[in-house]
Amino acid sequence: MAKLFIVPTPIGNLEDMTFRAVRVLKKVDFILAEDTRTSGKLLKHYEIETPMHSHHMHNEHKTLDLIINRIKNGETAALISDAGTPAISDPGFLLTRACVENNLEVDCLPGATAFVPALVNSGLPNDKFVFEGFLPVKKGRQTRLLFLAEETRTMLFYESPHKLLKTLGHFSKYFGEDRQVSVSREISKMHEETIRGSLKEVENHFTQKAPKGELVVVVAGKK
Repeated sequence: MAKLFIVPTPIGNLEDMTFRAVRVLKKVDFILAEDTRTSGKLLKHYEIETPMHSHHMHNEHKTLDLIINRIKNGETAALISDAGTPAISDPGFLLTRACVENNLEVDCLPGATAFVPALVNSGLPNDKFVFEGFLPVKKGRQTRLLFLAEETRTMLFYESPHKLLKTLGHFSKYFGEDRQVSVSREISKMHEETIRGSLKEVENHFTQKAPKGELVVVVAGKK
């Protein structure tokens, strides 16, 4: 049956791959991968021999019609990203929207997403939260931070190690250095850790110990 499967992949620990995800990747006609070299290692580990094609932010506009036509003609496809759930700060939205617009079935499997364990681990309120992903690098950053300064829900951000201190400094400036924050890094990997405290305390920690690995920053909302 013609369909697009959205398949989450492990964000670190390969054991977080689900039985269903492996089964789907083995049975579809083709796999769309953000980076075929990265995904090739995963497929090899699980002995998945399905043909794989590159699908990333630099070519997704060009390949969209071709993929849609293949699914329309009865093929099944699976979309994976380098880690986690596709379309969450990764390619996937455009293809999913195109399938919906063409009345093609989309089936998103549950699975790994970095911000969920980071939120739960933080100890901050998680009954209501807002996912911000990556903040604008330059244009629009100040405007966004001014807006978020009034946000009362817990806020989640993705950040790279070399930009973390700068971002924590901006949070202190716009939210106040006493605002509570939790930074989780290398989730599900060997060196996983979560640092909690005020923005000032956590900034001091990473000033003395340079951050490494993938990071999720969880910030308390305004009281």
